[in-house]
Amino acid sequence: MSWAHIYDPAGGIWLSAGAAALPFVILSWQLLIRRAKGHIAALSAFAGTVVLAILLWKMPVTLALSAGLYGMAFAAFPILWIILTSMWVYEMTVDAGQFSIVRDSISTLTDDRRIQAIVIAFAFGALLESTAGYGSPVAIGAAMLIGLGFPPVQAAILCLVANTVPVAYAGLGLPALVAAQVSELDPFLVSRVIGRQLPILAMFVPLWLSILVCGWKRSWEIWPVLLAGGLGSALPTFAFANWHGYMLPGLMGAIGSLISITLVMVFWKPARPYLFAGDAQVQTSLPPRNIVLRAWTPWILLTLLVALSSITPIRTALNAVQYIRFPWPSLDQAVCKTLPLVAVPQAIPAEFTLNLISSPGSIIFFTGLLLPWLMPKYSYKQAARAFIRTVCRMRFSILTILLILAMAQVMNYSGMSYTLGLAMTYSGALFAFFAPILGWIGVFLTGSDTSSNALFCGMQRSAAQSVGMDPYLAVAANTTGGVTAKMVSPQSIAVAAGAVNLPPGQEGTLMRRTVGHSLLMLSMVCLLTWLQNTILAWML
Repeated sequence: MSWAHIYDPAGGIWLSAGAAALPFVILSWQLLIRRAKGHIAALSAFAGTVVLAILLWKMPVTLALSAGLYGMAFAAFPILWIILTSMWVYEMTVDAGQFSIVRDSISTLTDDRRIQAIVIAFAFGALLESTAGYGSPVAIGAAMLIGLGFPPVQAAILCLVANTVPVAYAGLGLPALVAAQVSELDPFLVSRVIGRQLPILAMFVPLWLSILVCGWKRSWEIWPVLLAGGLGSALPTFAFANWHGYMLPGLMGAIGSLISITLVMVFWKPARPYLFAGDAQVQTSLPPRNIVLRAWTPWILLTLLVALSSITPIRTALNAVQYIRFPWPSLDQAVCKTLPLVAVPQAIPAEFTLNLISSPGSIIFFTGLLLPWLMPKYSYKQAARAFIRTVCRMRFSILTILLILAMAQVMNYSGMSYTLGLAMTYSGALFAFFAPILGWIGVFLTGSDTSSNALFCGMQRSAAQSVGMDPYLAVAANTTGGVTAKMVSPQSIAVAAGAVNLPPGQEGTLMRRTVGHSLLMLSMVCLLTWLQNTILAWML
């Protein structure tokens, strides 16, 4: 017998939505006010979510606990698997002395700290996001910036803020595809509308990062790079989203940005490079080209293998070797959506997938297994020690991510997330302005634009039709609004803190210093969506 959702347990939709928001309040209070350690804050929020789900939403205890365990399982695989393997590869390249060569090769392209931040956090990070995702751009990008001499907190913030635009087309367009599937719309048309929102945001991100490094005034000194980075990302994203589909806009935007910036740097140099104190003493001379190429090989190989494994025929072949999917005990089909979400009660599936061969984390792991052969004087014994060090260093981040995903799934299966979404639909004609906020909430909850789209895009379509809004715009806005929450998602914060080895309790520092950027970007998307629903409807 399935248990049916209750969407208004407090007897008023806004009162119920306020109660559903309490886990966020607990989490934010712990991180921002009490400055608690990340895993302590996550544990408090998870406990509060379970209590609310059982006492107010009347969720059976067995279902609440099963949903929490389901979230932890999803956190462990694929998310933590990808993060750990990415950081393991980085740890090995540092051990073998190869990362210092990579660092110096970027320094010889430019010693300007503004441009280094844009190249690594924005362009190279977009390449990682479009192929792997799940925190790898923040984990790897922040580690690379630290290797170049950026302060740890600044490196983490730069990568968090940069990891916005490419999120909508992560994993070769998975969020866009899920948005279309859940809302039963044409994926090509959904991608097209996303491609008429996202490139506008992409134009601002390089400038945003430069301002974070040096302030507003000195950022204009590198306007050719800002223009190349923004246009190099925006134009290919727009073109492939509108005329190709959902798989390649993110990847082509990343490649376009990298090529554009490199070409500009061949013919132009800033008159006054922006340096950190002591940079004049940094040695940037390089060994021969073959040694530089060997140092870059792990990153080239990693990107290539993950990109290839994401292509549908190759992924299908890999899945045929080993692919396990099973219903989650005590949860699968045991919870029902009801009115007003669906006309007829609909059981919610809960399936766990274990694709050990085709998972991006496994592809990165296989890359790591090849590195002792590729890097000079490096053994498998050293590689094993590097993996153990990585796990030990990230132990608190691992616990935080497990608890955050557990909280998200309890909110999803209890109906608390849908209560928040339904409250937004009561905004009537202003729904176009608030539609991106649903996506923001979803990504804040789950750390994933794909999961946010799975959670809210069906509701976005229904609400849009009820208020006379283009459903394609509402579904696209859920995706575009969601990317602006990636930088403040507790999962992303935990990944960033682990990647730069911040002491426990410093997660709140990252959230405080990124939340303003997140809300400003969200307001831009909200305004753009409202305009595209009214006076700028011709853009669609």
